[in-house]
Amino acid sequence: MTRNGEEPAALPGDFYGYADLLEPADRDLLDKVRGFLAEHVAPIALDQWERAEFPHHLVPEIAALDIAGLGIDFPGRPARSKLCTSFIAAEFARADASMATFLGVHTGLAMGTIDECGSEEQRERWLPPMRRMEAIGSFGLTEPDHGSDVAGGVHTTARRDGGTWVLNGAKRWIGNATFADLNIIWARDEGDGEVKGFVVEKGTPGFVARKIERKLALRTVQNADIELTDCRVPEENRLARANSFRDTARVLRATRGGVAWSGVGAMMNTYELARDYAVSREQFGRPIAKFQLVQEHLATIIGNLTASLGMAVRVAQLQDQGIFRDEQAALAKQFCTTRLRESVARARELFGGNGIVLDYGIAKVFNDAEALYSYEGTREINTLIVGRALTGMGAFV
Repeated sequence: MTRNGEEPAALPGDFYGYADLLEPADRDLLDKVRGFLAEHVAPIALDQWERAEFPHHLVPEIAALDIAGLGIDFPGRPARSKLCTSFIAAEFARADASMATFLGVHTGLAMGTIDECGSEEQRERWLPPMRRMEAIGSFGLTEPDHGSDVAGGVHTTARRDGGTWVLNGAKRWIGNATFADLNIIWARDEGDGEVKGFVVEKGTPGFVARKIERKLALRTVQNADIELTDCRVPEENRLARANSFRDTARVLRATRGGVAWSGVGAMMNTYELARDYAVSREQFGRPIAKFQLVQEHLATIIGNLTASLGMAVRVAQLQDQGIFRDEQAALAKQFCTTRLRESVARARELFGGNGIVLDYGIAKVFNDAEALYSYEGTREINTLIVGRALTGMGAFV
């Protein structure tokens, strides 16, 4: 029951009622976010996606929800549970996977890195304006020639020069970077060979971000190619507790779980679109929902969604308990996005020719699923992380 005594509306696709595990106050917040997304994000999502433009006018309205950094303790706003923040992330993905990615990069990757790896002074300097979304963050790890092997292949360099660091190199696929105010850049220290984290502020000389064009997925996300040419960053912008790739991995462990939730949210959208189309579309004189093979598609989609949501819920519980492991994050990301890929393919098939027309929505989810399937570790890399945990033997090379 919610605080006002009314039963909360069931979440579409939550077949086993996992959202009932939320505390009443968390469920109230989820319903508030869901209403906002239905009114402001979903109606414009297809148009923004088609034009590959980001709806900057919505940022102040999202900020007013006060959900940025919801898992971080602030004075007067204690951290919410991972279960709460994860359901909210899924709701964003249900409305639009691009906007879920925008929020995930800002809140999970950028704010999460500063919270996890910054000093107390750095946290106090950057996190409050990021919470208010007055400063937007990006996260620069992937490079043009290093994606899956980036753990050992960071080629961007950092050289200490008195009170500053000089950064040189390139990053690719960096979400939000075309307009971000604070850019987390991971670079290898020429002195000790370790990967360190730096906050490069917007307008810093030597930092150039160019939008990646002609994408076929998550088109609303403003991904950038970043060039760093003798980019000088003050020592106070070096993240104090980011001194090796192990520190980077602590952030990625949490965000891989978040991508699993994005997969769940996108599957919720997939199920809604497919179910609504099946009961309204008529062929052979009856709704196609009355045909057995159509019902088989819907049952498979809801099964994939339910299994993925159950796994994602357990991920959030383990994170709340502080016992979440790398291989658990890897399995959740791999499993949920693979099930998404299968589900959206079945849904697109159910739409027939209409499934390739943007107006019906499913074509957008179909394309966006390919990006979720690949980023934050491909299926193959996450599979090998799990395999290493199962056997004690690495099989990466």
